[in-house]
Amino acid sequence: MDRLKSTFVNKLLVSADDISLGRKHKPDYWLIIICGALLLIGVIMIYSMGPALKITTGLSGSFYTSRQILAIVLSAVAFMITSYIPIPLWKRYYKLIVLAGLVATLLALVIPVNPAYPAHRWVRIGSLSFQSVELVKLSLVIWLAVFLSNAIKKGTIKDFRKTLLPLLIAVPVIGVIIAGAQSDLGSVGVIVGFMAVMSYVAGLPLKKIAIIGGIIAIGLIFAIIAFPYRIARIEAYLHPSSNCQTANDYQACQALVGVGSGGLFGLGLGHSIQAYGYVPEASNDSIFSIYAETFGFLGSIILLILFASLFSRLKNIAEKTSDSFSSLLVIGVLTWLSVQTLINIGAMIGILPLKGITLPFISYGGTSIVFSAAAVGIVFQISRYTSRVVQAEDSSANDSDRRQLNGDRLNGRRVRGAYHPYPGSRI
Repeated sequence: MDRLKSTFVNKLLVSADDISLGRKHKPDYWLIIICGALLLIGVIMIYSMGPALKITTGLSGSFYTSRQILAIVLSAVAFMITSYIPIPLWKRYYKLIVLAGLVATLLALVIPVNPAYPAHRWVRIGSLSFQSVELVKLSLVIWLAVFLSNAIKKGTIKDFRKTLLPLLIAVPVIGVIIAGAQSDLGSVGVIVGFMAVMSYVAGLPLKKIAIIGGIIAIGLIFAIIAFPYRIARIEAYLHPSSNCQTANDYQACQALVGVGSGGLFGLGLGHSIQAYGYVPEASNDSIFSIYAETFGFLGSIILLILFASLFSRLKNIAEKTSDSFSSLLVIGVLTWLSVQTLINIGAMIGILPLKGITLPFISYGGTSIVFSAAAVGIVFQISRYTSRVVQAEDSSANDSDRRQLNGDRLNGRRVRGAYHPYPGSRI
């Protein structure tokens, strides 16, 4: 984190209005490869759970598989759209995106809820549903990147009235609407996570971040004690095996059973036992438990390596951006996806309380997949303009390499790669 912040300091003099994109070059295609692998794992998991889902929900397994494939197709479309939108346009029209998130949230609050899911989280149109908080996450990342980059440009990043006060107002409002009205405390945790990291990297003093953290902690306490089911989840987290027959204790216990039952190599595709109604929301929030049961410890390590590789690519891109807005945008997406992954997996292995939140790119649910892909699409576009690095003194860089690099620099041709194999000083 400190290294990322120190790298970010070099971008502070770049104007927030005139984004310095640099020369266009080949983007980071590893983002597509890694996200594609995660999506493939997700659809394989949903397909393998087909017989269990048919028994527990009454709907055929092909119904869930086809919906998951449709979500992947839509996510690919969202990725392609956002990956070709010029970065300055996100900054110029961020108010429209924030407005869209606000409208979606208001619609979710006024539309009657589904008795099976009694929470105002979805905008329902016929058989289709849309979870408004996913759009809110994306809009808040973009808004905060604009807000903080403007504060950096104006030199007001440490000013209480101009920087800290708006954040102090925004956090409680977000908490009341999402955690209170929509009963989605997990998403609030994700939002607060990327807001805190983006603010820290932008240069907001830790003391002021601690003030915001204190207010959040107080609000969190009230948000928990105001709802008995949240108190029950905390008790289940503290004593997961005390009473496995109650709703929250039952899910925590069964999730751990699923993770532990996989052993070293797993039970194999289609052989999950916990998917047959033992773990609630097996295809959504609890899918990691089913995955661990299916593929075992080694399979879980592979999945974690994929997520770690994705987060590493995002971090590298954030460090190599040429302006503060782009860097903050990538940092926001990185924190959003990593915190959400941590919350989901942490709940399944018992190190965090249970929260109804999806595992990015894996869980069943179109809205989460589409907006996660859209966010990565923005980063993919940013990766086209990252700075190259070269070590002129490196003996492994031969004369031909240096002539090619100098030629690229002089005549403005596209650079062949997003990252150069020779680490060193920026050019």
